Amino acid sequence: MADRPLRLASLASLVIEVANLTKRYGSVTAVDGLSLTVRPGHVTGFLGPNGAGKTTTMRIIFGLDAPTSGTALVGGRRYQQMIQPLHEVGALLDANAAHPGRRAWRHLLSIAQSNGNGKHRVAEVLELTGMTDAAQRRVKGYSLGMVQRHGIAVALLGDPPILIFDEPRMRLGGIWLTIPFYLAGRRVAGGSVGFRRRRGRAGLVPRGLRSQRSLCG
Repeated sequence: MADRPLRLASLASLVIEVANLTKRYGSVTAVDGLSLTVRPGHVTGFLGPNGAGKTTTMRIIFGLDAPTSGTALVGGRRYQQMIQPLHEVGALLDANAAHPGRRAWRHLLSIAQSNGNGKHRVAEVLELTGMTDAAQRRVKGYSLGMVQRHGIAVALLGDPPILIFDEPRMRLGGIWLTIPFYLAGRRVAGGSVGFRRRRGRAGLVPRGLRSQRSLCG
């Protein structure tokens, strides 16, 4: 029982906190005084029409854009302050980020090794996303759904407690249904899952998974 307070404290820190966030591009205000909190054990739907500032907010969370004012923190820190960020937060912001000429296996392995993981973890996320048979193919030959699966595999490499997906498209088949189970720390029926059994994960998903939030309570 001695480690329980530490474990609970750790879970309490696994939140996304956006406070009074504003981003302006010249005369255009993309985000206007936004505040939100994504707590452990929940999938939070980030809802809004195109142009509402959802992607801009996520880019600020990951340090790709600087806010005009306000803060965006993950676990109480800015993303740039994380030593091995894949172990703390995984993201799919642009499914086409991988170089089209690279093979999926090599792309995943290079990212995994940069964060202290190896071939075993790459094999796990490929199995989880249903991409094992396509791992040696070049990304440019993938369908849209396969590109997205590959992006999800990257997000899962560090077995992170927090996941952020920007505008997921519903062309992923059964893999999309595994995400709430991942966040809930449960096994998926009928197969193995490449993540540790732990609860208290958090997810931020624009427009998504409202009907599945109960799986992650």
